[in-house]
This record gives sequence, structure tokens and C-alpha cells, in this order.
Amino acid sequence: MSDPTPPAAGPWARRRRAAGRWTLRVLVAAAGALIGILLLGRIESPIGPFDASLAFTPTGGGATVEVPPLGALEVDAYDGPLGLDVQLRRVDETRIQALVADPARLDSIVDRVSADLQDAVVRLAWTTAAAGLGGAVLASLVTYRRWREPLVAGGVAVVLLAGTAGLGAATWRPEALSQPTYTGLLVNATSLIGSAEDIVARFSAYRASLEDLVANVGTLYSALSALPAPGGPTDTVALLHVSDLHLNPAGFDLVAQVADQFDVDAVLDTGDITDWGSEPENQVIGSIGALGVPYVYVRGNHDSAVTAGLVASQPNATVLDDSATTVAGLVVVGARDPRFTPDKDATDGVESLEQSGEDLAELAEEQPDPPAIAMVHDPEQAAPLDGVVPLVLAGHTHEREVETLDDGTLLMVQGSTGGAGLRGLQGEYPEPLTCTVLYLDPDTGALVAYDDITLGGLGETEATIVRTVVPEAATDGSPADGGDGGGEGGREGDGTGTPASPTD
Repeated sequence: MSDPTPPAAGPWARRRRAAGRWTLRVLVAAAGALIGILLLGRIESPIGPFDASLAFTPTGGGATVEVPPLGALEVDAYDGPLGLDVQLRRVDETRIQALVADPARLDSIVDRVSADLQDAVVRLAWTTAAAGLGGAVLASLVTYRRWREPLVAGGVAVVLLAGTAGLGAATWRPEALSQPTYTGLLVNATSLIGSAEDIVARFSAYRASLEDLVANVGTLYSALSALPAPGGPTDTVALLHVSDLHLNPAGFDLVAQVADQFDVDAVLDTGDITDWGSEPENQVIGSIGALGVPYVYVRGNHDSAVTAGLVASQPNATVLDDSATTVAGLVVVGARDPRFTPDKDATDGVESLEQSGEDLAELAEEQPDPPAIAMVHDPEQAAPLDGVVPLVLAGHTHEREVETLDDGTLLMVQGSTGGAGLRGLQGEYPEPLTCTVLYLDPDTGALVAYDDITLGGLGETEATIVRTVVPEAATDGSPADGGDGGGEGGREGDGTGTPASPTD
């Protein structure tokens, strides 16, 4: 007796089986497409001065720009299963140099970045589509091992990718580009950008007032010329002490103006011409060669070896690095700051500030003629020089100070000739621009007087010159009087015809 024939499946059962087969086909195609996109849907592309990697990832729409190690910014620009991930890998030094060297390129940087980004996204879209299609076809072939199924999977992948692109285009929100969400250290980006815009606007106004600043210096110098000569009937050597210019163009203008009007014999710079010691910053150094007087310099903690090399290449410049030179008949020794702040790794294993001062003291004692001046960047390098040289010049602190050390050496710390650079423009009370003209006896090298010059910071047009005559007791080797600018009676005046105020 034969088995009964099973009843034929009904239409609903056939539809359920067909739906199940197609659901499985779609899932296989979608999984293969996703795996293909994750593995191959990524490109490397230049975007302006940056080298970047771009990829579509299953993050639910929107765009993310990662700036390692600072953080990221996220933009909810569109909806969909795939989000655009842009990671800025590094800055290309060649492209940066080209931008700095050509202002026209710098002006068009926004257009260049926009065009590069658009080209990269279009190329990424085609790459992602190919990766998704290939992944879907390969996954179907491995799963079903039938020639017809990869064609079906390819069609499914095309539909899915087209739908994703269509959803993104339909939900595109360009206004979201101006409202990004910041993560990591970039959470302060909006306030930083605001501060930068404010600095640029304020600095532009400040540069416009430079003519008034220079005019005030000229007026004060004319008044100062009527005061008694700092060295009495004997000629003196005039040296201009500057420090911590920090790239401020106004500071370089001041150096040139004072060097010319005060007819100085040389400029002594105790470091920090730049902020980061980078190649683009070093372009300002060319103005040193136009001063027309010798320029003696020691590296600060913000100056790189490249910066020092460019200073040394100027026709009138000498870089002191545990070495000595002769300026207007006076011996000057100097040592750099052993640190390099922009690169923390560069300070590993270097000598300490005190050791640097001790090495310089040994060098000073070895000179055939006793040095008149020692130049360092950080005042902490000065202690070992006490009693070895009569005068030590320093900077670094951005606060002008004059101090007599225990064994009679006079330590003169300059303020910031660049007003602390652009950083000095952020505060409510901008840093003033300061420098000092030193008058020394050409025979003994003793300091006989000095003029402290101060120009108002951002937006200020005030200028003062205060002359201090060093008591004779300090010029014959004994300790000078006072700790911050000379003893009582040492002030001759401020160059304006009014009595000088006490030191601050």
C-alpha cells in the first residue's frame, strides 16, 4: 500500500517561503556589502595642507572630523546608516611652507580646502560603492555557490547603496555645518576661535597706532638728549638690551627705531625671538640684518637650533652658545637656555639651568680679558656668575627687574620687548613693550647708567623713558645700591621734563 501524497502547498505558504528566501538574500547581500565597506571603503587624500583619511562607517549618518590627539567635532548634517569619518593624519610641511611663502595661496586656503574635500568625498563615494557591491557579490557566492545568486546580490546591493545615498541627499542639512559638537580638548574651540578673531582685530588696530608710538619715542629721545650725558665728560658704549620678542612685528619696529635714534653700538638679545621655533616663524629674523649694528644673541627656551642658525646667518649677528665675543671693545660671554619648550622630549638629558650658568662662569674666568657682560635667557642661570662678571643680562620672565646679587654682580632682567607676542594681547591689560639702553665705560666695562624704555601695549600710545645713573660705588666693583633699578638719587628723569617716579 503506497503512502498518501502530501497535499500541495497553498499560495500563502509559497509566498512565505519566497519571502524568507528573499529576506535571506537581502541579509547576505547587506552583510557582504557592509564587510566590504568596512574593509575597503577608505581613501587617503590631501585636504589643503593636511593629509587625511576618509571613510564611510555604520554610525547612523552625520560627519565626524577627528584631529588626533586634540579630539573631534561632529556635525549632524544628514541621516542614514553610513556616517562620514574624516581623520586629519598630519600636516604636510611642504604645503605649509608654500602657503606661508605665497600670501595669495593663504588667502584662498578656504576655497582650496572646500574643493579638496569635495573631490575626496566624491572619490570616497565611488570607492565605497565598489567595495559594497564587491562584498555583496562575494558573500552571496560563498553562501549559495550558484551563479545566479551573485547577480541577485549585486542588484540588492545597488538598491541599498542607492537608497542610502538618496536618504542622505533628502535629509541634507547645510545649516548644521555651523553648529558642530566638539569633544576632547576641542570643547574649547569656540572660545579659542573667538579669542583669535578678537586678537586679530585688536592687533590690526594696534599696528595702525605704531606711527604714534614711534613718534612718542622720538619726542622722548629729543627731551632725553638735554639731560646730562650718562658718563659725564667721558664717552660711553651704548648697548641696547632686548628680550622675548615673540614674533611681535611692533617689537622689531621698536628695536630698529631705538637702535637708530639712540645710536647704539650693538644690540644684545637674551632670547625667545620666536614662540615655537618653527620654520614659518623664522621669516621675521631677516630684519636683524637690516639694523646696521652688531647683534649678539643667545637662544631662549622657545627658540630652536634652526632659529639660532638663521640668526647666525645674518651678516651682523653673533650667536653665543658657551662662547665669547667682543662688542665695541668689551668682552661679552653668553649661554643658551638648555631647554626647548615646544618639544618636551628635547629636554631629556640636557644640563640644568644652574649647570649652564656654572659652565658659563668657567668660560668667563678663562678669558684673557675679563668679560664686562654675561648673557643668559633665564635668570636662574645667573647665580653661578655672581662675582665672576659685573653685569648679567637675562629675560624669560617678561618682568623687568634689576637686582644686585650677593657678591656684587648686577642682574638686569628685561621685560618683553615684544609685549609677550600675540599671547600678550589676550589679557585685559596688554603687556607693554620694553627695552633698555645700557651705557658702559669703554675702558673698564663698568655700567654707568641705563635708560629703561617702555611703550604701552595693545591700543596704547604712551611711552616713557627713565634714566638711572648707577652710583659710583657700583662701578668700581662693589655692590650696587637697590634691588630694582638703582639707589636713591640715581634717577635723572623720565625724558619728559618731570621728576622721575620711584622704581616699581
